[in-house]
Amino acid sequence: MKNKNTIVFLTVIITVLCVYYLSITFFSRGIQADAIEYAKDEAGIIDQQKKQAYLDSIWMEPVLNLLGAEFTYKDIKEQELNLGLDLQGGMHVTLEVSPVEIIKGLSGNSQNADFQRALELASERQRNSQASYTQLFEEAWNEVAPEGRLSRVFANAANRGRISFESSNSDVMELINEEVDQAIDRAFQILRTRVDRFGTSQPNIQRIQGTGRIQIELPGVDNPARVRKLLQGVAKLEFWEVYSPSEVNPTLSAINDELLRIEREQKGTSLNTEATANPSNDESSNSLEAQMSQNDSTASDTNSLDSDSGVSSFFSLMRSGPYEGFYYNLADTGTINRALKHERIKRLIPANVSFKWSVKPVKDTELLQMYAIKATRGEAPLTGEVVTDARVSLDDRAQPAVSMNMNTVGAKKWKNLTAQNIGRSVAVVLDNYVYTAPTVQVEIANGSSQISGNFTQEEADDLANILKAGSLPAPTRIVEEAVVGPTLGKEAQAQGVTSIVAGLLIVVVFMIFYYSKGGLVANVALLFNIFFILGILANIGSALTLPGIAGIVLTIGMSIDANVLIFERIREELRNGVPLLQAINSGYQKAYSSIIDANVTTLLTGIILFWLGQGPIKGFAITLIIGIICSFFSAVFITRVIVTWMTRKGNESNISFETPLSKGMLSNINLDFLGKRRMAYMISSVIIVVGIAALLTSGLRLGVDFKGGRSYVVQFDEPMTASDVKTSLSSGVFTDDGVEVKTYDASNILKITTSYRVDEESTEADQDVKDALTTGLADATGKQFIDGTVDLQDGQFTIIASSKVGATIADDIKKSSFEAFGLSILAIFVYILIRFRRWQFSLGAIVALIHDAIIVMSAFAIAGWFGISFEIDQVFIAALLTIIGYSINDTVVVFDRIRETLQLKGSKDLINTFNISINSTISRTLITSATTMIVVLILLIFGGEVLRGFSFALLIGILVGTYSSVFIATPTVVDLTKKSLGAAADKEQASARAKAAAKAEATAQQG
Repeated sequence: MKNKNTIVFLTVIITVLCVYYLSITFFSRGIQADAIEYAKDEAGIIDQQKKQAYLDSIWMEPVLNLLGAEFTYKDIKEQELNLGLDLQGGMHVTLEVSPVEIIKGLSGNSQNADFQRALELASERQRNSQASYTQLFEEAWNEVAPEGRLSRVFANAANRGRISFESSNSDVMELINEEVDQAIDRAFQILRTRVDRFGTSQPNIQRIQGTGRIQIELPGVDNPARVRKLLQGVAKLEFWEVYSPSEVNPTLSAINDELLRIEREQKGTSLNTEATANPSNDESSNSLEAQMSQNDSTASDTNSLDSDSGVSSFFSLMRSGPYEGFYYNLADTGTINRALKHERIKRLIPANVSFKWSVKPVKDTELLQMYAIKATRGEAPLTGEVVTDARVSLDDRAQPAVSMNMNTVGAKKWKNLTAQNIGRSVAVVLDNYVYTAPTVQVEIANGSSQISGNFTQEEADDLANILKAGSLPAPTRIVEEAVVGPTLGKEAQAQGVTSIVAGLLIVVVFMIFYYSKGGLVANVALLFNIFFILGILANIGSALTLPGIAGIVLTIGMSIDANVLIFERIREELRNGVPLLQAINSGYQKAYSSIIDANVTTLLTGIILFWLGQGPIKGFAITLIIGIICSFFSAVFITRVIVTWMTRKGNESNISFETPLSKGMLSNINLDFLGKRRMAYMISSVIIVVGIAALLTSGLRLGVDFKGGRSYVVQFDEPMTASDVKTSLSSGVFTDDGVEVKTYDASNILKITTSYRVDEESTEADQDVKDALTTGLADATGKQFIDGTVDLQDGQFTIIASSKVGATIADDIKKSSFEAFGLSILAIFVYILIRFRRWQFSLGAIVALIHDAIIVMSAFAIAGWFGISFEIDQVFIAALLTIIGYSINDTVVVFDRIRETLQLKGSKDLINTFNISINSTISRTLITSATTMIVVLILLIFGGEVLRGFSFALLIGILVGTYSSVFIATPTVVDLTKKSLGAAADKEQASARAKAAAKAEATAQQG
């Protein structure tokens, strides 16, 4: 085998990397287990704050030495395999920055009647439109005031130099679009800082490109109300004067003395007051300055006070920084914060002194600077509302800086503030964190100033955004939200692991039963495949979600497809009397083309899912893409290396690809498939007609993803009847059309979905709907609602998960779903056309795919007739596109054999040629479909309620996809045009024979 050493080398490298990342994950799980044990009380109840405190204490501490390299807990968390919120609990939020307030702010809150009417129209139309708000506003303005000039509304002092009364409407709209984009960037920067400081491990925040939305995931969050308040709070930008270190020395000395007293009291020792430093003594001040400038080598343990040396942790933890000031390691800031919040310490801090931390560490260090802020009268001398513009510029050294402009009121206050602080620092503070504290060089009289400070380009961009955060209000609203309780997450983990193990065992046993030692080789490749998927997910920092586990389970079923293709080719060659080594070589060579085509078509759907999908869909797509690539590498290359090693003795090697029980099974099949095509057309037509009738009468049950609304998973202390609960809720606040109730995973857990107040997305509306639900359930069941508990007592119920999708984002999801389906069909059509060079093949494949999609949707509607209800949501769309990929996989294998057979036999008897091709591949089709269906059936049984609809769709899709590749796609190609295809095939056959003759003649001449 060529390139064997290269494949072995790549396998070893990938394996080592996967072992590395998965071992990091394993070690991280051990640390978390230790934290849980530490936080348990005698009753076994976990104190979450105590657990978090344990993890915080080792955040920057070395906890692992691997091959001579030390890793802190922070390093480990950054490299481990992440779990999605559905597997560990937490909160997912999608926020939308409100462009309405930005436009109002730009106009100076103009009360112009036409302007106000245009805003109202744009807001009304946005609910049913995919266009941007600014585009809708422009259209509404042109409708309300066809001859109106937007410059009359937006030409004000704040926009001086950018908009004048002569500016055209297009100029004004350009400014509005620019400001809206910048406002979203500012909101993203602010939210990212808030999320980073929220205290949860591995938070994830990203801007959804092309929208005004920001997506945030917070694992392990158990206080959703606090998260909503944090994320939706208005940014508070302030400018504060800063004390020099010498000015707060007396206060710091007093804090040091009091901390020592507290420590000695805790130790039960007496206090020798004369041994402490006297704040008024100059020598003490000098000593304090020495303490402040001490280097890291004098530091003591972060949790103790060095009372014997007269130095408290407040100073023993202090580090030397690049400039004069107070610096602490990031890991020690919690200790300092606790000291400053102590009641006895707070009494020592003057009312005009406030301590604030820098927003991020000093470059290339873990040092945070603590600033002593001059908090006279408790109000900032200047706030962000006065800033009219901020942009990146260059200072006199051609380094990135930030130029800032203020309005008239701000210019006057800024002049006084800078005049009083020449040679001193003024801190720019956002959300109580210091972003920068430049030193004032001269009095600034005109409100225009430049802030420099060795910024990188990125830091200058961030600071410009921060300074503009106070100039225009850009409130956010939550348009999508999901909260998963830790109990539900643990259950999902167990269901996912069960599905993987059960599916894996069934495939392993079958492959050994059917292919003997060849099956063992395929199983080794399968294990490599799963190992690679998990390792690569950890390597790229992607989270493993429940749909991702579904992707792995599906990969288990599909990954053997390549080996089945290869082994069936080898068995075919062996039945024809070909020697073992030649049969193996021929089997791999002949199967290669089909494997490539089958994998590429499925990969195309995975890429489209990743491109257009969000949340769970993207997680599924990532896993599917990685699984396809890994399965190709392991099934084709790793198995070839192993088979080459096993056949090192030549044709006498002890390797077989069949067992006594499977010998001859599914071989020598000779059925007239195309002769039954009209009957197949009739069967499909009947099923589709019945399905359409079911769709028209009972319809599909759309989930909140597609229609908007709120969904709650409610756990009771005893089994409940869903229909009784629905009746009770419907007679109260909710209407019959506004609420759905179904059993969810267990008889004591219900999933309740309501469209009540679906168009209202405020936090107040969320709370009102939740209150209405809990009150209705309490009245209906006579039980008490307990918020946030997992240990229910008799007569109680609680909400263990919830989700919300706004009407606007639901429309976007529907749109992206249609786009994904359409693009998948188009991509497959083009690929088949390129590969087979006949539009008949492309059209036949597309007809079969559309046939499959319609029947799957019909199956959902027909199931509704029998009381089996599945939601149509994003996960269903993922299933539908996966079915498309799987179905085309089957179809391409048949088409590939048809192309090969046409070249050998020509088209004298086209139907017979097609039948021969189908019969030649039927063993592969049945084996792959059967194993995949069994694995998906396992997923349906053990995968849990979240994946129930997904699994049902796949089960029907695989069955129908197998049927359609034989009875729909291939017959359609035949019926579209027999003559043109036959003539083309004859030309290809003649060309192939001419090439073979030329090659034979050249060989003879060389001989």
